Amino acid sequence: MRAALRASKIGRVLLRYRLDDLFDDTPAERWLKLARPFVPRASAAIAAQSRGARLRLALQELGPIFVKFGQILSTRRDLVPPDVADELSQLQDRVKPFDGETARAIVEQALGRPVTEAFESFDTTPLASASIAQVHAATLAGGREVVVKVLRPKIEKQIAADISLLNSVAALVDRAHPSADKIRPREIVAEIETTLAAELDLQREGGNASVIRRMWLDSDDLYVPEIIWSHTAERALTMERVRGIPSDDIAALDAAGIDRKALAAKGVRVFYTQVFRDNFFHADAHAGNIWVDSDPARKSNPRFIALDFGIMGQLSQEDQYYLAENFMAIFNKDYRRIAELHVEAGWMPATVRIDELEAAARSVCEPYFTRPLSEISLAEVLVKLFRVAQKYELTLQPQLILLQKTLLNIEGVGRQLDPQLDIWAVAKPVLERILLERYSPQRAVQELRKRLPEIMTHAPDMPRLVHAWLKQQVEGKHELAMRSHDLNELSQTMKGMQRRIVAAILGTGLLIVAAVLYGFEAGGPSILAIPASSWIAGLGGLWALLAAWPRR
Repeated sequence: MRAALRASKIGRVLLRYRLDDLFDDTPAERWLKLARPFVPRASAAIAAQSRGARLRLALQELGPIFVKFGQILSTRRDLVPPDVADELSQLQDRVKPFDGETARAIVEQALGRPVTEAFESFDTTPLASASIAQVHAATLAGGREVVVKVLRPKIEKQIAADISLLNSVAALVDRAHPSADKIRPREIVAEIETTLAAELDLQREGGNASVIRRMWLDSDDLYVPEIIWSHTAERALTMERVRGIPSDDIAALDAAGIDRKALAAKGVRVFYTQVFRDNFFHADAHAGNIWVDSDPARKSNPRFIALDFGIMGQLSQEDQYYLAENFMAIFNKDYRRIAELHVEAGWMPATVRIDELEAAARSVCEPYFTRPLSEISLAEVLVKLFRVAQKYELTLQPQLILLQKTLLNIEGVGRQLDPQLDIWAVAKPVLERILLERYSPQRAVQELRKRLPEIMTHAPDMPRLVHAWLKQQVEGKHELAMRSHDLNELSQTMKGMQRRIVAAILGTGLLIVAAVLYGFEAGGPSILAIPASSWIAGLGGLWALLAAWPRR
């Protein structure tokens, strides 16, 4: 019921801001047309706004999930017109703020003391306001400048309503879509829910920031502000105040004399290093969260400043390996390797013919390598690859959604800084170096040393375990343990087979009884003037038919 009310509200907002034409030729078009007579006409003020402004205002009203979607679109100027992208870029840090006194009260409740006691000064006018929280300037005792990030009031309730709606949509897709087992809509929503839950815990965000600051301490490529733990809690986060230029403010960057080409290349290197060296990457890398150090001494060697660490990405060692190998295969135009890796990783079924998958990957990718990189649209490539993947039953990997989103953001920011950016030429040597270090003999020795205490702890048990295993094999007592949803499917299959076997045995038995009675039919019993042997033969035939009848 709550999901239905939320869907109704979304429809009303779209109609009020005159955005229903965006859904022409979609399943939603019919419902919006039916609802149009019941929604007040757009006000003159709304009607006078540009299409980009109307979309921005609608997304703001709909809440955090929709604002996040707008933030991603704002970095993809190859997907949306410039006027719309300019408006949506305001969603990064200029969402309508909430009352400053309310923010003060939230901070006091979170820290358990008055603001006047915790800070020397606290500005109730926010510096920036985003979908989940807003930021206020403050100073600590002694005059150190800081910023305080404060969660929006009742934000948890609003996000819960959106997640409920998404779960309802996911359940519908799961039941109705023929490829639901490959799309895995419920797992996608679960991933979104987990991500948003992380953003709602500012204590956790502080931990993320501390870790990434330690990884990039004293770096000329990336700076991370220091967290003030004594003034941080779940709903309020205090960090060192930094100053810089938003990475999409091209005019300000040029006025400061910053080398944008060097900056764009550095952004790509930082991202690949975070993913494949650190396995801890900033997964909300839009221009509102990525600034450029405005120190005049850094004009020729610009440095990024990272903000907002609510969404950080990590991958399993297996996913990290297969992703790195896939990237290298793409860089080297090794389509056979791309096909093999997709099957090895379990992203596609083992029944797929490698040569067919290789040919499909070649047909999609090869035409793009003959064109200047500045003319290539990653979105176009992804659409084509997705269509090919559907044909070969690609299983969507929810754990890679954050990485995919971040790749889109990085491409958008990089192309804004340098429209001629050759992402592959910049990324390939970084990835080669990281892989060489990660899978070197020295690294293997380091890992062995790290695990040596664990190995030594279990070593005394190994002879006994090996002896027990060999004994089971010799005596035929080895037991197979299975886990995962496959066990449930196997259980259902076995139950069906058991029923069919019972039916077959019963049917065969009845036919045998009928045959015996048939020999004594002259004096045998009858039911409704029909010999009992005929009744039994009929029942036996029916059970045998049920046993043999094909099942889906």
